[in-house]
Amino acid sequence: MFRRCVYSTLANVLMLTSCALKPPAAEAPAHHSRLIARIHPSGFPQSHDTYNGMGVANDGKIYYVLCSELPDVGARMYSFDPGAGTIDFLGDLTEASGEKGMHAISQGKSHVNFVEAGGKLWFATHIGYYSIIDDMEKPGIPPPGMKPYRGGHILAWDMTSRKFEDHGLGPRGEGIITMNMDPKRMRAYGITWPTGIFFRYDVGKNEWKELGHFFEQGENGKGPTYRTICRSLAIDPEDGSVYFTTGDGTIHRYRYDKDSVESVDGDDLHKDYFGVYDVTSPGHMAYNWRQTFYHPATRMIYGVHGNSGYLFRFDPHAERVEVLARITSEPSQRSGMFDQFSYGYLGFTLGPDHETIYYLTGGPIYREGKRVKGKTDTGKGEAKGEEDLHLVTYHIPSGKYMDHGAIYYENGGHPSYVNSIAVGKDGVVYTVARVPQPDGKVHTELISVKPVL
Repeated sequence: MFRRCVYSTLANVLMLTSCALKPPAAEAPAHHSRLIARIHPSGFPQSHDTYNGMGVANDGKIYYVLCSELPDVGARMYSFDPGAGTIDFLGDLTEASGEKGMHAISQGKSHVNFVEAGGKLWFATHIGYYSIIDDMEKPGIPPPGMKPYRGGHILAWDMTSRKFEDHGLGPRGEGIITMNMDPKRMRAYGITWPTGIFFRYDVGKNEWKELGHFFEQGENGKGPTYRTICRSLAIDPEDGSVYFTTGDGTIHRYRYDKDSVESVDGDDLHKDYFGVYDVTSPGHMAYNWRQTFYHPATRMIYGVHGNSGYLFRFDPHAERVEVLARITSEPSQRSGMFDQFSYGYLGFTLGPDHETIYYLTGGPIYREGKRVKGKTDTGKGEAKGEEDLHLVTYHIPSGKYMDHGAIYYENGGHPSYVNSIAVGKDGVVYTVARVPQPDGKVHTELISVKPVL
């Protein structure tokens, strides 16, 4: 499927498209079109960037979190009813965590997607207030009169009673940046930030257990002790195994039957196609996968490598990784560039047909015939420059790739800081993005587009 290539220099590595499996031009005419996004205002003027923090429930509603970067303003959870076109405010995450009136740094984020189990939506909270030290995000130093952040919580939203359940604080006062849940065994798994503790929570036993550090000192380290923390946990529902990666490309497996973690020996994610990285330097995900999901029909884990935008699948039974195609936007493929968001994109999910992958990714912007370039280096997760947002789909059975075009607002502006996705039962794609306001301020809001497949 791929031509053989030999990369002798970093410059050659960056020209990834010369080796990519390119779709036929007839299948991807979308660079001639654009998608117009609808904005669904939630009435939260302090809203800030959301990473993951979305989900579609069996009731057909879109559930999402709008985050806050302020020390004393918590993130808020909402639902959107596509049929009625209405938004419902469900609650403040600081209050849902039982911390109202404590004057501690707020629960400013949810950095994980919702998982539906037992009529409830399960998720976790995270810190949204940071201090920038050495150009890196660190837990925010409390302003006068406020207490330090207490740590992330595992929460559940009961869709029948319309009430939150607080299942307790995560390990050691850290935020929970990564979480997934095994609905069959009612176990939640997570990774903390900034040091990267992998843990589990057994709902039936109300039992928390730390399973170890796998990221040196995580994103709290410096130099040889620094490692970027994996943002996605993949769960095999057959045996309850949980998979995550580390920056050197190692795939780790939590064994449900042994209640312990081991390394996968058969393969890893240290692939030439993904680029060349110093795993001790911040500002990229190195050889971690960016986002994943388990695909029941093929019994495979599908994932995307964030910086290069390569789609791959991992067979947990054969312990084999297969690189499939580069699913960045067509303009990115033609330019040979890595996308502009330093960590890559989290907006990667399986659609309601259980066959189509939906991916929200960036594309270069050109002015007067020249590509607008951004930062060449950064120590944190951020957009390195301006970019167009594109919707890409990939059909798993046929291998068909399609770039549906750039996404714009009606006034000609384009969404930015997009790192979440949910696909409704009717095929409408939802995400959370920055929306410029008439007064010059920027809010983060729910937006939607309807692609033609």
